[in-house]
Amino acid sequence: MIMVTILEGFIEAFYLLASFNKEIYSIIGLSIFVSLSATIISSVIGILLGTLIGLTDFRFKKTIVKFVYSFMALPPVVVGLFVMLIISRRGPLGGYQLMFTPFAMIAAQTILITPIITGIIYNQTKEYGNEIREVSLVLGGNKIDQMILVVSELKRTIAIAITTGFGRGISEVGAVMIVGGNIKGHTRVMTTFIAMNNSMGNYSESIAMGMVLIGIAILTNTIILRISGDVNENSVKSSK
Repeated sequence: MIMVTILEGFIEAFYLLASFNKEIYSIIGLSIFVSLSATIISSVIGILLGTLIGLTDFRFKKTIVKFVYSFMALPPVVVGLFVMLIISRRGPLGGYQLMFTPFAMIAAQTILITPIITGIIYNQTKEYGNEIREVSLVLGGNKIDQMILVVSELKRTIAIAITTGFGRGISEVGAVMIVGGNIKGHTRVMTTFIAMNNSMGNYSESIAMGMVLIGIAILTNTIILRISGDVNENSVKSSK
């Protein structure tokens, strides 16, 4: 019975994509837009913070690192609730009417993804930062040069951090449901579409969209890791 349902899901997935249904492609497009936007913002912040914390010794560093590691496992519903309190009508940003908009979903995903990227980058910078810093110092570089060199040397780690963050964002449902509201044609994304159809008993449609979601995640990760791998291989070849 389960195999029949899964098979129906495969067939439905093919039908959904082949039908060029405007609503379906709108949902897929919005999902990619929201998660990609959040991942780009989080990458800029996370790479900067991760390398800065990894290369610099300062007061309360251990406490900040503990917070970063703890926030890597932030519950999405808590993040959604926090963002909702900030942008709701009674919140400090209530006047901007951001509730139930893609902006609110991007904000929620950014809060979820940033600690993940920061933690991964910090971990690698902590391991190899001193060696890279010594090389940079020998070459006469300052702290900014050190950060640039770390980013350059840790391309593959950064790619893994970005793909991990993107995977977290595009598969997220709790936070975007709270701040986005799953409004048809406006804030409905793949995960909320799956949750809605699952609650209605439309399992084949849920499975179909789930397969599309997995396909996008695999394709995106493959592209980014391939690019990173090619960069590293070219670097190795050029260094020989």
